[in-house]
Amino acid sequence: MISRLVVASSNPGKLREFGRLLVPLGIDVVAQSSLRIEDADEPHSTFVENALAKARHASALAKLPALADDSGICVEALNGAPGVQSARYAGEPKSDARNNAKLIEALSDIDDRRAHYYCVLVLLRRADDAEPLIVDGMWWGTIADEPRGSGGFGYDPHFRDAQTGMSGAEMPLEMKNALSHRGKAMRALIDRLNEVRSHAN
Repeated sequence: MISRLVVASSNPGKLREFGRLLVPLGIDVVAQSSLRIEDADEPHSTFVENALAKARHASALAKLPALADDSGICVEALNGAPGVQSARYAGEPKSDARNNAKLIEALSDIDDRRAHYYCVLVLLRRADDAEPLIVDGMWWGTIADEPRGSGGFGYDPHFRDAQTGMSGAEMPLEMKNALSHRGKAMRALIDRLNEVRSHAN
């Protein structure tokens, strides 16, 4: 069974989230940056292919099981954009402020503001694992012109949760984890790991 894994991300928020959720399973989480592993390229047009590429890259270099996610916001009226380009929607260098400004501008004459966050998680036991564990999660809401809240990151200040009407940046962390795409995907991954573990004993 997996006792230690490398997280294929340099995002501090993601690392804290993954570490906290995996501790109850007795899994020690190592950040790829602590092993001097650079971020992998993300050239693909789908979230799952990018997550697989990141997990393979980290696993091969760390010689450890690897966990990677790829996530973004998908706006119905923009045919799913920004999608896999969410982090770099306004180009390099990455900027949440410029990404949000570009999104609001793109929606300036559009009434349909439906959107969802999407997250796919990939867990590889080794770089050439032919049976990756793949799970996903979605978070439904709408895009608002005016930002609200000081928490979260990315598009959270402009994303209004469909259930509560709160922005992702207004929510306490516990509430956000309960509702968010990444929280749902992590719980699905933990269920899969527990399932695998029960059959391995």
